[in-house]
Amino acid sequence: MITSTRRVSPDKSEVRIAFSLDGTSDRKDAEDLSQTFPDLEQRLQPVPPCVSLRESVQVYKEHCRMAREFHQVKHEIAVLEDRKRKLLAELVEDEKVAMEIARLEEEFRRLTEENRILVTVHNERAQQLERLCPSSRTRQDSS
Repeated sequence: MITSTRRVSPDKSEVRIAFSLDGTSDRKDAEDLSQTFPDLEQRLQPVPPCVSLRESVQVYKEHCRMAREFHQVKHEIAVLEDRKRKLLAELVEDEKVAMEIARLEEEFRRLTEENRILVTVHNERAQQLERLCPSSRTRQDSS
């Protein structure tokens, strides 16, 4: 890093210019990453690096990357838990519907059997009536 300080004129304050020849901007990156992560406990928050040590800046960047990943995973877990709650609610509703279908099927079977018995009784009574009143049947046919 090269730093230069110049005074443009005697009545003006000094102007300081700093630049790096190696093309890296670790200091700028470290400043850009100075953020907090609300999902993390205070003791797990990334500690700002010692910008003069490249390894410190790299550790800080890695810590921030892991904090972002943690936030993303935590968000995905929340989304999946919400989906799970919705699916469980649907399952409960589907079970209620299945129970209602089973009840209706049983009622249908019972009513079908009752109908079959009633039709049989009706046919038997109609035959009895025909045997008991053959003359009335003959009169109706001739009219």
